[in-house]
Amino acid sequence: MSARQTTNTIFMVRPVAFRMNEQTAVNNYFQKNLTDEDVNEQAQQEFDAFVTKLRNVGVQVIVVDDKIEDDTPDSIFPNNWVSFHETGEIALYPMFAENRRKERRLEYFAKLEEEGFKITEIVDYTSAEEENLFLEGTGNLILDRKHQKAYCALSPRAEEDLLIEFCEDFEFTPVIFQANQSVNEERKPIYHTNVMMCMAEEFAIICLDAIDDKKERKNVINHLKEDGKEVIVITEEQMHEFAGNMLQVEGKDKSKYLVMSARARRSLSEEQIEKIEEHCDILSSELKVIEICGGGSARCMMAEVFLPRA
Repeated sequence: MSARQTTNTIFMVRPVAFRMNEQTAVNNYFQKNLTDEDVNEQAQQEFDAFVTKLRNVGVQVIVVDDKIEDDTPDSIFPNNWVSFHETGEIALYPMFAENRRKERRLEYFAKLEEEGFKITEIVDYTSAEEENLFLEGTGNLILDRKHQKAYCALSPRAEEDLLIEFCEDFEFTPVIFQANQSVNEERKPIYHTNVMMCMAEEFAIICLDAIDDKKERKNVINHLKEDGKEVIVITEEQMHEFAGNMLQVEGKDKSKYLVMSARARRSLSEEQIEKIEEHCDILSSELKVIEICGGGSARCMMAEVFLPRA
């Protein structure tokens, strides 16, 4: 059983062609179009400032550059196509949007090996794209690595059969539910679980209002509580400010930080901040353009590296 929920090493991709991705906007209701010509430049500035903040507290950030010729507007969100595990395995995931599939670049892994990490195997689920089945990494999978549970809200980007396959391969227990958000007064599936739920070592942040089914909601709460997690509840309004899109990381001297955007932090109540700060410090960074155009936030930008050292 893996005992590490947090890591001090993060893999990130610096954007070169960032914009609103028209192919993902069909079911990502967080996205909006900004017509400003220097959207990519603004996103790069936000990205660089974010990386600096992480490094300043002792987080090891491995940054690779996107390639302009591939025209991959969402490359800034690598956690959807890859996850790195303590076994030395890397999982590659099937992506809903065709132009996001080009984000999967195996040459990036050479950079991890240069940094001293050991890769034993690549577990590849991408052939599911041929059947129009998708599972977008830790966007869909909220992993409690310590208790080997994978929380997942099913959606057009999270297929139940693939979730089960992942859980069998990596020895996780699936905790499955439906999560919805109100869009023009209609309830529609939330595209990624990680916009409504965050798993930290001693606590979980979750938008329970998104789980419409009472039995499913109760089941999720029971799983969290039986594993000793403090449940910090956010509203659907806060979820729309990216208050669910957070990640706990380790900095210098194993100090822990809950990483989020400045927008997410502004949406939290004093009581919620106090509850979080009982467990760890908060690190926030302004990600305005990335959030508006990309429909993702701080957590989506960070792929956690749990690989063993060579």
